[in-house]
Amino acid sequence: MAGTEERVVAVIMVGGPTKGTRFRPLSLNVPKPLFPLAGQPMVHHPISACRRIPNLAQIYLIGFYEEREFALYVSSISNELRIPVRYLREDKPHGSAGGLYSFRDYIMEDGPSHIVLLNCDVCSSFPLPDMLEAHKKYGGMGTLLVNKVSAESANQFGELVADPETNELLHYTEKPETFVSDLINCGVYIFTPNIFSAIEDVLKQKKDRANLRRVSSFEALQSATKALPADFVRLDQDILSPLAGKKELYTYQTLDFWEQIKTPGMSLRCSGLYLSQFRRTSPHLLASGDGKRTATIVGDVYIHPSAKVHPTSKIGPNVSISANARVGAGARLINCIILDDVEIMGEGDHNAKLGITILGEAVDVEDEVVVVNSIVLPNKTLNVSVQEEIIL
Repeated sequence: MAGTEERVVAVIMVGGPTKGTRFRPLSLNVPKPLFPLAGQPMVHHPISACRRIPNLAQIYLIGFYEEREFALYVSSISNELRIPVRYLREDKPHGSAGGLYSFRDYIMEDGPSHIVLLNCDVCSSFPLPDMLEAHKKYGGMGTLLVNKVSAESANQFGELVADPETNELLHYTEKPETFVSDLINCGVYIFTPNIFSAIEDVLKQKKDRANLRRVSSFEALQSATKALPADFVRLDQDILSPLAGKKELYTYQTLDFWEQIKTPGMSLRCSGLYLSQFRRTSPHLLASGDGKRTATIVGDVYIHPSAKVHPTSKIGPNVSISANARVGAGARLINCIILDDVEIMGEGDHNAKLGITILGEAVDVEDEVVVVNSIVLPNKTLNVSVQEEIIL
């Protein structure tokens, strides 16, 4: 058995209902981390990636959602992976680093030598074992997963400069107004437990500054309207930026896919990326069929075992069909996410057609209805064709 010093703990930040508003309306009925991508909840993909880390002791999910919303999933995934997965609910926003710090006693229970920290709304192949090996060789406090993007889109993310020889993080700035670098922060980190000392130092500095501000009632009122709470610590501005160039932080560049899942449109793209990854990692999850005894399958398609798909339908590419969905005769599905209990009717000749579409739970699509580039919320019946619409 591995020694205590080799243990690793993973933490996945899942946010809460007040965050991720750009993902609406998809997050109105199901918490964003549980929305299915490639037939699996969004959070399932980083959890599965963490499972590949050697000597993983525990996985924590930290967020603002009610515990009951995650109870069933956490129990199920713990049994499936045979590793403890636990949900920890924040009482109030503490910031990305402050949230981590507030649960430090739980995180350090297993005496880990390393802490893997991920954001749930990241779509990636998550090269965590290789990243961990690089982190150990660097010998610093933390390692960031980084990626190159176009200069035009770089300012949407945290931009950074790294030493091309040593990979040390030399400069970091969050969403700058002027271009700094095409190298960006991917929201995936590996830290030693020293990260808690770094956060504690920031908390102390914030407390000291708050005390200094109490010079007059007027200045106190002014600072109260501008300053964040003293226990609110951001990982990017409060930790990464000040520690850059001090031989504490290093980078590991991914050459594989990486996206942020911020909008409904990105969920469809990311579902396709994960389906494509299944070809290498989990080919048994991909459907197959030639249109004789089963539906004709084109490209990468996931069909839940409980779903009923007519043999004359044609499915794919990039289609995910969830539990208890029913796809009728002759239906044609392309670039779709189909949630639980959806019924798509059809009478042959591919009359019911869906493209670039997300259907919520228990939606009915009648025969000869064409749905293109649309989102349909749960419990709706479509008897007319729609294009580029959100059906609330």
